[in-house]
Amino acid sequence: MLEAPLHIQRDRDALAEAPALRRALIGFAVAVLALFLFLPLATVFIEAFGKGAAGFVDALSDPETRSSIKLTLIVAAICVPINTALGVAAAWAVARFEFAGKSALVTLIDLPFSVSPVIAGLCCVLLFGARGLFGPQLASHGIEVIFAVPGIVLATLFVTFPFVARELIPLMQQQGSDDEQAALTLGASGWRMFLTVTLPNIKWGLLAGVLLCNARAMGEFGAVAVVSGHVRGATNTMPLQVEALYNDYDMVGAFAVAALLALLALVTLVVKTILEWRFAGELALRRRT
Repeated sequence: MLEAPLHIQRDRDALAEAPALRRALIGFAVAVLALFLFLPLATVFIEAFGKGAAGFVDALSDPETRSSIKLTLIVAAICVPINTALGVAAAWAVARFEFAGKSALVTLIDLPFSVSPVIAGLCCVLLFGARGLFGPQLASHGIEVIFAVPGIVLATLFVTFPFVARELIPLMQQQGSDDEQAALTLGASGWRMFLTVTLPNIKWGLLAGVLLCNARAMGEFGAVAVVSGHVRGATNTMPLQVEALYNDYDMVGAFAVAALLALLALVTLVVKTILEWRFAGELALRRRT
């Protein structure tokens, strides 16, 4: 029997080793996930229910904790719609038009990813603090920004701005503008074209960006910590309340709030995965047709 050429034999040996290598890589990935993701999450929930379900509910019923939850929801309710509108506008400008400074705009969109949130908070203090650039003028009119809700909103707006735009820019560039041009040719106005053509085409990417923006808005710590002043029951958001309770050695209370944040993050991850799967299937169907 003739032996296979050397290079073919090498390919066969490589294929024979592939299943073992695949299993080893999968095992390594699972071990890393278990060590750095599942184990910490499990610890958070175990500690949160250390005194049972009643202790967990009591911890979340604390007035200061309820205030932090309320403030977190308010900040997210303000920041997410604003950044959704800004993100759609920025994505449309980048994906549909050529203009001077386009690369600079893309860089500015990515800026919050590269700048530390603490630096973002300090910039807000330098601009709107008592000794900041605009702080004295605002204070003379009775407007408080730093150590108040407006400062928290501004800091959160900065760190969450890129999420919607970054989800939409590659999507809109990939889809092109043929459908929109056809709608304009048929006499549709710009607003009608956006509602009937653009928005349906980007809906899954937009929802994914909104979910990520909302998750970051609720979980932001660094920038908010700088501008909030840590006033319990007034300017503490949920992440800041976790720190405050932990420093007070209220482990059940701290981990109860942390568990609530983790649960929100897990729900966001699951919904985002479903949306990505749904969008991938719809995109594949469009390509076949």
